[in-house]
Amino acid sequence: MSNQSDHLNRRTLLLGAGAVALSGATGCSQTMDMSAFQMNIDPISTGAIRPQISVDKAVTTPDVMYAAVQEGPFSLPAVPYQKVPKQFRRQIVPDPTGEAPGTLVVSLKDRYLYLVQPGGDAIRYGVGIGKDGFLWTGRANIQYKKMWPRWTPPPEMIQRKPELVKYRTGMEGGVDNPLGARALYIFRDGVDTGYRIHGSPEWWSIGQSMSSGCVRLINQDIIDLYNRVPGKAPVVVG
Repeated sequence: MSNQSDHLNRRTLLLGAGAVALSGATGCSQTMDMSAFQMNIDPISTGAIRPQISVDKAVTTPDVMYAAVQEGPFSLPAVPYQKVPKQFRRQIVPDPTGEAPGTLVVSLKDRYLYLVQPGGDAIRYGVGIGKDGFLWTGRANIQYKKMWPRWTPPPEMIQRKPELVKYRTGMEGGVDNPLGARALYIFRDGVDTGYRIHGSPEWWSIGQSMSSGCVRLINQDIIDLYNRVPGKAPVVVG
């Protein structure tokens, strides 16, 4: 086969025409998991381009990943994932960051959070980010993480939104809490930056710039991320 065939672009395989061509080439001699193509998970080795992409059993079809969650007294509704742009749904992709495995990388421009995996892959989540003037960038660490965190608006937020004064001593964790089901607390050099990576009940805000600076994920995605992130994990935001 020609070099061009040997270096077939992985993106071509993710297009409908590419999938049809693939099934014809194999003569239906093997069964392909078409959900992998729908989710941008490529189950086929790309040969000289890079090793075969890993397949994580917890990164599966959207109806499973975004199903309703019952956790103690808290009930998270299923996410209507059809309304979430495909690129912002959880998926495995080739790692574009070059960072060490276990690192969280937030791309503000693309509205993605990558959790770098061993072997050249990353789990990518869609995120919402802060508005201009409320963004934070830099390198830091996850100092600690919490399930169903308590939310306390900072004084400057209360000044902008006086109706939040009722939460000046904190809002209990729950499905309507702005921090969602989980929160990862970003510290730099042992000092709290005031920024969090957290869940949000407002799944429709993913991919948008509208918060006060924190990085927010769909609640089902932050639960998944929370379970994967090691203690003191490095974070790069930029």
